[in-house]
Amino acid sequence: MFQKIIILGVLFLSACCARAPLIPPDSFMQKDMTTDTFTLRTYQKLTDPNAAIKIYIEGDGNSFNGWGRPMRDPTPRGEFMRRLAFGDPSPNVVYMGRPCQFVNDPICKKEDWTDARFSAHAVDSMANVIKKIAIDRPVILIGFSGGAQMAGLISVLHSEIHVKKLITIGGNLDHPGWTRNNNLYPLDGSLDLNAYKEEYKKFPQIHYVGTNDDVIPPELTKRFVDDPTRVVEVPDASHGKGFETVYPLIWSER
Repeated sequence: MFQKIIILGVLFLSACCARAPLIPPDSFMQKDMTTDTFTLRTYQKLTDPNAAIKIYIEGDGNSFNGWGRPMRDPTPRGEFMRRLAFGDPSPNVVYMGRPCQFVNDPICKKEDWTDARFSAHAVDSMANVIKKIAIDRPVILIGFSGGAQMAGLISVLHSEIHVKKLITIGGNLDHPGWTRNNNLYPLDGSLDLNAYKEEYKKFPQIHYVGTNDDVIPPELTKRFVDDPTRVVEVPDASHGKGFETVYPLIWSER
């Protein structure tokens, strides 16, 4: 009986104290956009036809469980990138989920959020959605974690998109270095930004790294970028946490 009371108490606390689901502001419209491959979840606030569009690209999401096995649904549990995008007062802001996140897409298979998370068809799918949204307007791509790799690959492989600036937060720019550093299997089905490093360097860019980030250690970003003026260390920030001090800097980009 006592054990049952404890279990019921834990369930009650979990229910009463769980964080409420994140609801987008009324200024954002949910749009699931279908390409030749994936259907991608976006939230869009587009109010100025003459201004650049800021596009926030989600990280890798919930790819693996604690035992290193692929999850059935890679939708991110964390809300960091959505909260950052929804708080941006800029006139044109878009949040983009990665392939197979948030949507029940029959084409999806586990490779799409594991070793092929940066595949050519994943990059092309996201680029096609960006082109549909931006048309001929400039864009600022803001990538978190694996979203930084995706933003970089879109920039160098799709020159028809006018990328005004690249911003990364805890960005995985060097996924072979990241897998070696964390003793993970290589992402053999993925494209690699290292192959386009010289083209990538030509874009205006800034990279925010957390001094306490043990998922993407700051040194990985520093080695890839190889320009200290483009890297900003955020004290005590970890992976997707503690970056509040630089939110205004990101939001002020136009």
